[in-house]
Amino acid sequence: MSQDVPPASGRRSRWALVCFAVAVFVAAAIGGLGVQGTTDEYGSLRQPGWAPPSWLFGPVWTVLYALIAVAGWLVWRRVGFGPALWAWTAQLVLNAIWTPLFFGAGRYGLAFAEIVAMWLAIGLTVALFARVTRVAAALLLPYWAWVTFAAALNLSIWRLNS
Repeated sequence: MSQDVPPASGRRSRWALVCFAVAVFVAAAIGGLGVQGTTDEYGSLRQPGWAPPSWLFGPVWTVLYALIAVAGWLVWRRVGFGPALWAWTAQLVLNAIWTPLFFGAGRYGLAFAEIVAMWLAIGLTVALFARVTRVAAALLLPYWAWVTFAAALNLSIWRLNS
């Protein structure tokens, strides 16, 4: 952990948390544009018996996005913007891209390849965050678990609907 960057505190830290929340909100909004009106599409796909109902995704992602924002902010407070937050940014960009690929374009195979890249980017982010603060790394574990589940679901839907 870098000791040459003083921890951020006070007003600057609160504004930074807002910025992390906005960044995550933008990624979520981009993904949300890809799912507008797709509930029927999701319901019409052949799915495995373990697929969750469509109403579950919104609440789960709301919690996960909050955890992603707080984790990024905690790392920033400790070391500023460096390799760990570049990895955080990369996984967030990949997160924003997946939904339009899967739902908007209906490119289930390409979406699966993309979610594997996202999964790897999340893993790298967790590893880099753990070097800075274990709390931030732990906050990303539910997200990584959900993306693992989502990747398996994506693969299954791709195979069932090819």
